[in-house]
Amino acid sequence: MRKLIAMLAAATFLGGAAQAAEIYPLSRATILVNSPFDFKVEFDSVVNPDDVKVTINGQDYKAALGADAEFTADEKGKEDKSLGSALILRNAKIAAAGAYTVEVTAGNDKKSVTWDVYATGSAPKAKNIIFILGDGLSVAHRTGARIMSKGMTEGKANGRLNMDDLDHMAFVGTSATNSIATDSANTMSAYMTGHKTAINALGVYADRTPDTLDDPRVETIAEAVRRMTKKSIGVVSTAEIEDATPAAVVAHTRKRGDKADIAAMFETTKPDVILGGGSAYFLSKDVPGSKRKDDKDLIKSFQANGYALATDKAQLADAAGKDGKLLGLFHTGNMDVTLDREFLKKGTVEKFPNQPGLVDMAKVALEKLSKNPEGFFLMVEGASVDKMSHPMDWDRALYETIELDHVVGLAREFAKTHPDTLIVVTGDHTHGVSIIGTIDDEKPGTDMREKVGVYAGAGFPNYEDNNGDGFPDKVDVSRRLAVFSSNFPDYYETFRPKMDGPFEPAIENEKKEYVANPAYKDVPGAVLRIGNLPRDNDTAVHAVDDVVLQAAGPGAEGFKGYMEESDIYKVLVDAFALGAAK
Repeated sequence: MRKLIAMLAAATFLGGAAQAAEIYPLSRATILVNSPFDFKVEFDSVVNPDDVKVTINGQDYKAALGADAEFTADEKGKEDKSLGSALILRNAKIAAAGAYTVEVTAGNDKKSVTWDVYATGSAPKAKNIIFILGDGLSVAHRTGARIMSKGMTEGKANGRLNMDDLDHMAFVGTSATNSIATDSANTMSAYMTGHKTAINALGVYADRTPDTLDDPRVETIAEAVRRMTKKSIGVVSTAEIEDATPAAVVAHTRKRGDKADIAAMFETTKPDVILGGGSAYFLSKDVPGSKRKDDKDLIKSFQANGYALATDKAQLADAAGKDGKLLGLFHTGNMDVTLDREFLKKGTVEKFPNQPGLVDMAKVALEKLSKNPEGFFLMVEGASVDKMSHPMDWDRALYETIELDHVVGLAREFAKTHPDTLIVVTGDHTHGVSIIGTIDDEKPGTDMREKVGVYAGAGFPNYEDNNGDGFPDKVDVSRRLAVFSSNFPDYYETFRPKMDGPFEPAIENEKKEYVANPAYKDVPGAVLRIGNLPRDNDTAVHAVDDVVLQAAGPGAEGFKGYMEESDIYKVLVDAFALGAAK
């Protein structure tokens, strides 16, 4: 009897009465006309292909997508586990703007999604786009940078940040397709493709297969610019150039950690200027410091494709005035932050003593890209606003925000002589960071907690910028900003700048749990804070709060109100008319 029941169950399973588990692109996707994307249907069991019917607006899907999808009888998961049948069509395109309903029938079960396919204006609004992103940039970062850099008297700022005067603004939602929370991969991918995706994914919809490189792809803005224009492309970051934010300009992977593969993906789109850290993923495995597991030497490959190579600040400056493409790799990992690089000489500055800053890199990128009479798209990331906010190293994070704002100033100066330039400044996500007052060393006693000033007791910090470089001359002033995170692991709060190097708040114990780093236990006045995060978190995490976007220039009027990150892409491609209706 049991065997008969099993046979009947198998017959039903194979007979096609199975539901479509997922359709990609997901429902409510916004798709640029003629932009290539992968169409995929996943069934939750093995189905008979003769029982499958796919229509788009009531017509056979091939009429809208222009080709026949490949049927896979049974996709396999880990340990060869059956996942179910699938249909996939690579590089599908839809030529006409409009509302589309996709309906999939498998036996008696149906599933449908809707897509919004949109066109752009026929004429470009902007010749150039400078997209400046502060990773993790939150309102408190802006406020802290303004107070540190400009000062405040009688409740009014003594000066304005460059980003303060960009005249169009929007609040932007950052959540992923699989979570209200977010990371830098899915957020930047939404900006750069117009499609929201899952945490850790870049340029793809995250499907169920274990292969991280076979997921359904969507076109990135770099690919769209290459497909539709003769413009130049630049990618600049203080992170590893394979890190999530710069990678999102060109990459397609379910796993942002596929850095060796991402480095190779830069060869596909070939941005004209690539500047950042991360040389370890460009070096073949036999080279000391390499993180590749193969013999590929991407540096030699780029040089063979006509790229000049710069590995320090002097070589970068020398390359500025020369024609041709440029690959600049200034660190094996993430580049050192401004406070360490320019002031304290901590971090890895001794090992990499001549790293350029973000302004240096952005300036060279603008000089080279602006030589193209067709225009350019440039993405500039201040990566360590985020990388210093995770360990709650707020002084370093705020110095990074000031440096980012100097890049905004550089862009605004460029736009004065190139008024056909759209400038966009935003974050990819936020942190749970707030400024609550000041910390005053001159208050009596040794209890640092009692030196925190709130309300009228806060007064004003006493940072000074006597050399006029926009940065405080000293970070360890006697009355400084009191900055705290809403979320944290166990750690020792020292209430002071970390003068000996970046903060490491928690370390892993023998139970694989993170505990307060005892290195800070004996700092005078340090307070143990018991964390409010799960014990497998070693730093503060991202917040779900909206980010603030500001913009100026032709096309900036498209940024307004509340927008999703995927909506930002629509404004960018409209500025370049990348989806002009034919």
